[in-house]
Amino acid sequence: MLRNPFLRILFALTTSGMFCGAAVAQEAEEKPGISDLALLSQAINWDGIIRAVFIIALAWLLLRFVDRIVENLGKTIAEHRLAFQRINAFFHYFVYVMTVVIIVMFSFDISPEIIALFGGAAVVALGFATRDLLASLVAGILIIFDRPFQLGDRVTFGGEYGDVISIGLRSVKIRTLDDCTVTIPNNLFLSEVTSSGNSGELEMMTVVDFYIGLDQDVKLARDLVRTATATSRYIYLPKPISVLAWQEPLDGCIAMKLRLKAYVLDTKYEKDFQTDVVLRVHQAFAEYDIQPPVVLAPAASA
Repeated sequence: MLRNPFLRILFALTTSGMFCGAAVAQEAEEKPGISDLALLSQAINWDGIIRAVFIIALAWLLLRFVDRIVENLGKTIAEHRLAFQRINAFFHYFVYVMTVVIIVMFSFDISPEIIALFGGAAVVALGFATRDLLASLVAGILIIFDRPFQLGDRVTFGGEYGDVISIGLRSVKIRTLDDCTVTIPNNLFLSEVTSSGNSGELEMMTVVDFYIGLDQDVKLARDLVRTATATSRYIYLPKPISVLAWQEPLDGCIAMKLRLKAYVLDTKYEKDFQTDVVLRVHQAFAEYDIQPPVVLAPAASA
């Protein structure tokens, strides 16, 4: 039983198409014969194919032009960068669908005989050949509407961590922090766990851990971490800064662990923020003589 409404609709359309194709095929068999080659030549509109090529080129130029506008707007109005990218994703889907519809209308003259010729076998062959593609297409629509993540989100999926730069008809593209582009089929996101760090917002929580000895001034160390974080150029101050502390085993000793939880003002500054805070805290610990945990050597046996 298909629980997802999109999958039920797709299944119903495919099933009804197969029945309609079989009925038309039976009707066509009762008519006096026209050769398959003649039917094929009648189906193709060669003038329409030439126009379809120009339509594809025009759609490509339009998408590139809009992408350039969105990129410039994102640089000029940084706080709305993600909104511009999401609107652009919907626009891409609209252009894709309209281009395919227009190409089919221009390139083929559809008649009952043509449907009978290609109907049954084509539906079965196309169904097997495009099974994964259709699954990715449906998954892409679900991602757009269900929004487990959005364009610009910093996500973790399948061991990859980076920013979502494209949600296409077939796949999602992620740019990792090492500036590599990873392409993932849409249907994989329906069965595996995806973690989004910012959920459509520019700011994102960042976690940094520090370790000090049990005999150190924990309250002073917490204050130093909080101050170093609050004075960073990358901090998003409207949201709170939290510094948690607890004891934790660490390489043969018990250490005091300080966990900083704060928000960076833009996901693209995540690693800059972490580096800035670590350097500031390291300098503050040195000035106030806050020592790291010390691993004691085991006592020699008598």
